[in-house]
Amino acid sequence: MIAVSTLLALAMAVAADGPPILQPGAPGEPTREITAERSRALSQTRHTAADTRFMQHMIVHHQQAVDMVALIEGRTSNASIIAIGGRIARSQDDEIALMRDWLMRRGEALEADDLHEHHGAGGHDHHHAHHASDDPDDVPLMTGMLSVNQMRALAAAEGAEFDRLFLEGMIHHHEGALIMVDELLEHPGAAEDIIMSDFTGHIVADQMAEILRMQNLLRDLPPAEEREAEPHSHHHHHHH
Repeated sequence: MIAVSTLLALAMAVAADGPPILQPGAPGEPTREITAERSRALSQTRHTAADTRFMQHMIVHHQQAVDMVALIEGRTSNASIIAIGGRIARSQDDEIALMRDWLMRRGEALEADDLHEHHGAGGHDHHHAHHASDDPDDVPLMTGMLSVNQMRALAAAEGAEFDRLFLEGMIHHHEGALIMVDELLEHPGAAEDIIMSDFTGHIVADQMAEILRMQNLLRDLPPAEEREAEPHSHHHHHHH
């Protein structure tokens, strides 16, 4: 896990830098105009294979967050969860569009080859070479994603139990995105493309703020005595 201090320093540097280039407007509003110079920068092709793979993977990672938010309806009436869910879905949808555009402008595939063969390829995915369970549905597709079984548990829950699983799952999910950015930045020459460097900084600042907000919501959930007897779920509890 990356030192939180590193992330905070990074987030502060991002904040000092000002807002990212592409600032999607609220739903229904146009994205802010970009200057001719910046739109030229958008189509620059100075990018690495690591950049491409990061974008392909982050699209899949973000899509799961949108799928998680879609489960909120009908399962909880907690206004805070509904509000943060809506916020997450909007920002992740906007970012998915940006990432797809980035890949298309550079003539790159929208999907990574290594994700196709993930199931049934005998675990070629380096993230999960050693996993305790033999059930492929227990193995998340990539860092920080929920496994099929964790998504099923979330879909089966309601009320305060749903709120807890949603918050724990989304905190874990967001932390996974921060790890993915960190892994990308370890590659020499990665994220030097103007859009990439802005975008990764934006992800870090955004997701850190949301993690803190969700940790507060998790702390404020009413304790449920009837849950104490239940065995622990698969979710990892992160203590910062």
